[in-house]
Amino acid sequence: MAAKGKVKKTFLSGLGADNPIFAQVLGICSTLAVTNVLKNTVVMVMGLIFVTSLSNFTISLLRNYIPSRIRMMVETLIIAAYVIIVDIVLKAYVPDISRQLGPYVGLIITNCIIMGRAEAFALSNPVGLSVADGLSAGMGYGYVLIIIAFFRELLGSGSIWGLRVLGSWWTNWFIMVMAPGAFFMLAIFIWVVRGLITEREKEEVKS
Repeated sequence: MAAKGKVKKTFLSGLGADNPIFAQVLGICSTLAVTNVLKNTVVMVMGLIFVTSLSNFTISLLRNYIPSRIRMMVETLIIAAYVIIVDIVLKAYVPDISRQLGPYVGLIITNCIIMGRAEAFALSNPVGLSVADGLSAGMGYGYVLIIIAFFRELLGSGSIWGLRVLGSWWTNWFIMVMAPGAFFMLAIFIWVVRGLITEREKEEVKS
């Protein structure tokens, strides 16, 4: 029971208080790169969750056999292997989205969230906890990107998932499909969420 409780706590912390974006402000480059279209964002998020969970699993499984002086090279090799799998699957099954994402799929390797969880958690924790941590980090990162992509596509193109939902009366906010729009939406999201967390902490202190 204690082990299950620890897994649950590890998983929930990545979705909330220790979310990699609004708590640690990591991996925000992807908000600039892929969140102008919701469909591309969902595909990228699925790929990233796959990589974070399985790289944590593999590194945790091998943690007692990885020499400390070359651990980062080994971690990068493991992460790169899973990213290559994601890239091959996208090219095989969704070639149009793969072309639109372009080099950004390969850049998952350099996402600091993946390396950060490998270094900070998978190297010093058992497999079950590490998988929960990887899933949590990927999903926590993912839902933030999906929310940002939803509003960027809606406001910037008047569409959702490529389908027009706002009528001719709507004037597209072209800044939303440009780089400044990504950071603008990210800043609003972090501001709102951190404000809610701060208010909740204040209430807990008072009580």
